[in-house]
Amino acid sequence: MGNRVEGGLRTEHPLPGLLSRLFAGSERPGEVSTRVRLDVTPEDAWREIIFYEEVPGRPPLPLRWLMPAPVRTEGAKSAVGAEVRCIYDCGYLVKSITVFDPPCLIRFDVSEQHLGIEDCAIAEGGSYELYHSGDATELVLTTRYRSFLHPRWLWRPLERLVAHQLHSHVLRGMSAAMEQHAPAICPRNV
Repeated sequence: MGNRVEGGLRTEHPLPGLLSRLFAGSERPGEVSTRVRLDVTPEDAWREIIFYEEVPGRPPLPLRWLMPAPVRTEGAKSAVGAEVRCIYDCGYLVKSITVFDPPCLIRFDVSEQHLGIEDCAIAEGGSYELYHSGDATELVLTTRYRSFLHPRWLWRPLERLVAHQLHSHVLRGMSAAMEQHAPAICPRNV
């Protein structure tokens, strides 16, 4: 079971296929949220919202082991009904924007997934919720999915770990973009 390459993209990811053969079971929904406080306004945080597939740099090791590698996105997440095609090294998924309420909420459903991991997990959607909190912003990043791996007591903690790793990677990418766009601090003579 090797990785075939077509047009520069892998056509299968070997680990999920093995996992699904060893641990297949009935479908179970899952949802994981990560909350972080950002020292910027909701408007500033909103401008830097990026999807996992848009984060520059390599994902952390657990994500590289367990998930296909993101390559790029096509389309804009700029209105309800907009679709973003997320290209991976072995396929793609399509995110459809269902709620677009700047600078408070963006929600999306995954309308298509062709990543070669569908026997293990299927992404259902997610959201970015921003709350004004004093002089900062609370951001809640949520991922919804369906898992087919059993026993659940074994896989649920790993799924949560992977989702939190994915969220942390996205938040690091957003933070780096915020730092890059922050106004320069000029010392003043007093």
